[in-house]
Amino acid sequence: MDSASGTFSISSLELLDDAASWLLDHVGSSHVLAFDAEMGAGKTTLIAAVLRRMGSDSVVNSPTFAIVNEYDIPAGCKVYHADLYRIKNERELFDMGFEEYINSRDWLFVEWPEMADSVLPDDTVRVSISVLPDGSRSLSLSPYFIL
Repeated sequence: MDSASGTFSISSLELLDDAASWLLDHVGSSHVLAFDAEMGAGKTTLIAAVLRRMGSDSVVNSPTFAIVNEYDIPAGCKVYHADLYRIKNERELFDMGFEEYINSRDWLFVEWPEMADSVLPDDTVRVSISVLPDGSRSLSLSPYFIL
């Protein structure tokens, strides 16, 4: 990951596709992105924009109840979109086969990644979305684990 990637300001919904392009340009070789933001900050909305930029024409919904949604992208791989908000313990991760998503080497986008800390790869990229006082968003990238 490019450590000098900085931040991207999202002042309107019209900038979401630009933000998605910026994100994809700056994640480096990692295939696991951990989306870190408060409830309602726009994690799923940003993920939908990233999938559009990857060429997907799928309707993107939050996988809060399904836990994981799967999307095909034209590059011939898949994107797994996981929402771990309802996961209560690490055992539930193993029961759902979460490690298989990581080991697939396909893209994995994880909302509420804290429950998966013990299984996320070292090169996981943290995608932080901050809600600013004026309602705009600030997007930043950093290593998920500080080694």
